[in-house]
Order: sequence, then C-alpha cells, then structure tokens
Amino acid sequence: MIVLYNFGIFLYRLGIGIASFFNPKAQLWVSGRRDLFSKTTAFRAQNEGQLIWFHCASLGEFEQGRPVIEGLKKDRPDWKIVVTFYSPSGYEIRKNYAVADAVFYLPLDTKNNARKFIDALRPDYSVFVKYEFWYHHLFELKRRSIPTILISSIFRKEQIFFKFHGSLHRKMLHFFDCIFVQDELSKKNLLDIDIQHIKLSGDTRIDRVLSIAEIGKSIPLAAQFKGNSPLLICGSTWGQDEKTLSGVIANKVFSDWKFIIAPHEIGEKHLKQIEAILPFSSVRFSKVNEQNINDFRVLLIDNIGLLSRLYKYGDLAYIGGGFGAGIHNTLEPMAHGLPVIFGPKYRKFTEAVYLVDSGGGFVVNDSQDLMKVFVNLTDEENLKEAAGKARDYILENEGASAGVIDYIKIEL
Repeated sequence: MIVLYNFGIFLYRLGIGIASFFNPKAQLWVSGRRDLFSKTTAFRAQNEGQLIWFHCASLGEFEQGRPVIEGLKKDRPDWKIVVTFYSPSGYEIRKNYAVADAVFYLPLDTKNNARKFIDALRPDYSVFVKYEFWYHHLFELKRRSIPTILISSIFRKEQIFFKFHGSLHRKMLHFFDCIFVQDELSKKNLLDIDIQHIKLSGDTRIDRVLSIAEIGKSIPLAAQFKGNSPLLICGSTWGQDEKTLSGVIANKVFSDWKFIIAPHEIGEKHLKQIEAILPFSSVRFSKVNEQNINDFRVLLIDNIGLLSRLYKYGDLAYIGGGFGAGIHNTLEPMAHGLPVIFGPKYRKFTEAVYLVDSGGGFVVNDSQDLMKVFVNLTDEENLKEAAGKARDYILENEGASAGVIDYIKIEL
C-alpha cells in the first residue's frame, strides 16, 4: 500500500506542477513551498525552547484548532507555536496570524521531505486537526517519539479507515498518542477497528464561535439596516441556494422581513447573478451608507470576514452548500441562538443532524419547502422554541478546547 501511496503523491505533485502554469491557487501551492526548509531552519535557530506544531488542512480546520492555540499561548506564552497549512486558502488568509510565532506550508508528504521538515522544526509536540493524515510526517513523528495528537476528529463508516483497502490509513491512526473525537459514534467506529487511544471531547469549534459571539465587534450599518424588522441572514450561499431564496424574498407575505445575503463566492460575476434573480433592487455592503441603507430590503455582502459578526443581528439563518458538497458553518448562527435552514446535504455534520432532530434546524429540498418552513417560523412562538434548541446545543457542548489544553500541558 505504501508504494501506491507514494505513487499517488508523485502524481499529485506532477499534476499540481502542471496546473501551476495556469491556475492561481496551484501557483500559490508551489511558490509558497519554495525555500521552506531554509525558512523553518532559520526560524528554529532563533527560537529555542518548547515548540508546539499545529497542522491544519485549510481555514475551516484552523478555526477548530484556534481555541486550543490561543488557550495554550495564554497559559504558556513562553512556548513557541508554529502553524502549518496544506492549502493556500488557509495559508494565504492566516499567514500573518499574530498568536502563532510562525506560519508555514506543510511540505509534500514524501519520506525525505518529512525528515527534513521535522529536522528543521524540531517540535516538542504536534497537533493535527480533524482530517489531516500524512503518512510520512506522522511516521517520522512516531519514530522520533514526538508526542502527536489528533483533535476535533470525526470518523464515519464510509471513510477509508473502515474499508478493506484502508490498511495504510488504519496504520496512521496508531501513530497518534491520543485521538480526540467529537461524538460517541466516532468513538464506537474506532473501537470497532481496535483503536483504543481515544478521548471523547466534542468540537473545539464551539468554543471559537462562542468567543466570536461574545466579543465580536459591532457592525453599525447592519444594526441600522435591521432596524425593527425581522431579519434573515443567508450565509455562504451558492447559486441554487440563492434561486431557492428568491421566492421567499419576492413573496409579499414576508414584506416586513429584511434579508442579508453573504455568498460563498464574492466575485463580480456571481454578485451580478444574484442581483439579476432578486425580485427588487438590493445594495452591496461596499456601496451602502447611513443615508441610503434604509431604502433597501436586501443587503448583499461583497467582502470577506463579516459573516460571523452579522448573525448577532439576525432572527433566523439560512446556511448555503446543502445543494452541493455539503452545508457550511451552522455553529456560528447557533451561537447567537438562531434557528437554521439548509439544503439536503447535511448528514456529515453532527450539529446539523442534532438541529433537525431537535427542531432547531430545518431541511429544504426546493423553494416550496423553504416557503413552508419560513411561514412556520414567522410565528413568534415557533421561532422562539426553535431558537432555544439551537442555542442549547452550543451551551451543552462548550469546553472541548479546555480538555485538549489540559491534556497537552500535562504531557509537556
């Protein structure tokens, strides 16, 4: 299996090298790794002492690791923290993350790269977040007896670990000293394949979204836009989500409602597509001001970074992605006590399943479903009850980060 794994890595490197000539993201992937070993060597030479290495695939995993990173740095500011990313979409946004002492790309997972990288970085402890499994890096950490844990992980039967051809990935699970899982089902699935070094901790993202909800900066224009009207926040939407939403926005029955749409893609082409399907004129956030904001019922967010702070002004949330690969972040609106509506691709997410089962979340397959759900939630009592269910999940599951932090501190 290792031969096939190495061949797959070789093909990946070849493919991304070719793609880098015409694909900007692939170009960043390649250019960001140039001189990586000299950079990490120079950093470590100037930063002696205990070093903890956190690895995240991309931005979503970083947000799960972030409460642990920041909690550790607060308790032990003398410890050096290095964060690595595999994807440019994580690295490019967080390369200047102030809490970390350094942020790098992870080198391609070959035996030689893993040895050189760990030689250069010399971590005392390593933390991989959620879904990151790179054989050679994990093997090298284990070979050198560097404590390594996996946090906020989820394991489902359809994953390769539980397939007949997943022996190499099952072996990787034994390279971790401890695996922190989000739910009981993940724990059971691992026990079924004789993985014993498990701790049930929950999802560290919950601590992050609670922190954002509690200390997030206000957005005065959003508060003015809402005024005394009920407000639907539509987060991380895609084309099918926006088409589904347009019927509700157009319906005169909901004329007292206002709508904020924060699409997943904010390129000019997509923004124009949204504007074209809306039943009446909207305004982009970049063009709004105190004088004209009350002239519109739809506010279109055309920048990155506002969404998590917008939920505090909402009464109800719609989360996009459910008509595609899967829904986006439902925890952020839940932290503000908002009921959540989303499309049918939600079952990979523990919190979304809970929402649907408890009555704090609602699945829609088309615009007619959305209309029915929206009518139901315009009833004040129904909305209040659903909001309570959403908030309950957050409050009952906070604290995962503290458990991980305590574990690391004891080990070090």
